[in-house]
Amino acid sequence: MNVLKLPEKIGKYTIASELGRGSSGIVYLANDPFNQREVALKLSSPENITDEADAKRFRKLFLNEATLAGKLNHPNIVAVYDAVVDEDCSYIVMEYVQGDTLKKYCRADSLLPIDKVVAIIYKCCMALDFAHKHGVIHRYIKPANILLTEGGDIKVTDFGVAQIASSQMTQMTGMLGSPAYMSPEQVREQRLTTQTDIYSLGVVLYEMLAGRLPYQASSGYAMIMKILNGQPLPIGELRPDIPQRLQEIVARAMHKDLEQRYADWFDFARELADEFILLERLREDIGDKEKFNALRGLAFFRDFIDEQLWEVVRISAWEIFAPNRQVILEGDVGQSFYIIVQGSAKVSKSGRLLNALKVGDCFGEMSYISQAPTRRSATITADNPLSLVRIKADLLEQLSEGCQLRFNRVFLQTLVERLSRTNTMLAASGLPQETAG
Repeated sequence: MNVLKLPEKIGKYTIASELGRGSSGIVYLANDPFNQREVALKLSSPENITDEADAKRFRKLFLNEATLAGKLNHPNIVAVYDAVVDEDCSYIVMEYVQGDTLKKYCRADSLLPIDKVVAIIYKCCMALDFAHKHGVIHRYIKPANILLTEGGDIKVTDFGVAQIASSQMTQMTGMLGSPAYMSPEQVREQRLTTQTDIYSLGVVLYEMLAGRLPYQASSGYAMIMKILNGQPLPIGELRPDIPQRLQEIVARAMHKDLEQRYADWFDFARELADEFILLERLREDIGDKEKFNALRGLAFFRDFIDEQLWEVVRISAWEIFAPNRQVILEGDVGQSFYIIVQGSAKVSKSGRLLNALKVGDCFGEMSYISQAPTRRSATITADNPLSLVRIKADLLEQLSEGCQLRFNRVFLQTLVERLSRTNTMLAASGLPQETAG
């Protein structure tokens, strides 16, 4: 095997080891003797590029990244310290970051806790907002271009295809980057704004939560067609433990319609921050034993035996809602029902307060009883910090017959009690009473 000799120095930098290589360059770990620090030195090495057009394109990419040297000084952006571009030797000197890219955490067997993912994407928003304010649109956001440091921080890197407003160079045009992370407007080669990076980061968020891309395709062309014309599988169908509000954030970040997508990084980051606070309070690392004990203390599960309760723990998702946050909205179509673990909620219809729900109460169960997605008949709003168990109705079919029977009995009892309360209210008002018919 032909092993290339490691250079001793490149420019003023002493080379320590090789970190990696690709078709167009080699990255070395080097030492900066003047600043006494380790750096990553990316050496241009386009030996495999023989086509003149490709060579010209490569040189533009390298120059583009070199242009940013010293300009994007942000704790969550890989710093570019130095750049040398000439005919004999071209290289870029960057901050050396120890850690892995986010790609490592986009597999189903190595996903990070939900609150950790939200915190990572929030920091990405802050970094890319900083870049945007300096006239830079990244255009190449993907997990492989975001580093997670050993200390748990993140660093956005690879601005080679970035659109730079202040650059005097001719900007790169056409489809640049990985199709799977491109926005519909980027695929169409339309004018790009910061919203294209928001879309791409939304795809990263989806992948880090679900362990798969929102669109599955066998070729780049098929992927482009799905981005333009398809709809991703709702992330809640892949992971029922993802809070409903976070599902909505993912969907909005990836919305095809620019009017519906987040308009700027501030709004995206603000909603992530709100969700992170709630997730911290819920503690995503809550153990199954703690969940089991919490359910065992609820009147709803009083007649469930332990084996059946463990079945419920397996299929349930746990969520928390801030005061005055709507859990379900009248008229919306829903497929899940909820059981209150802590706190209380208000039930209203057409703006009129109907009832109050307490610990152990359930709501939304008609989605299971009707065996089909149903329109919500009322709005449920958190009265104070509200902890809930959410269960998708169709997941009950995975439970044992005995467990399903227990749910049926509780739902029937709940309906009878509600009918009785309704009749009491109607009797007090002098209106005709309902019957179970």
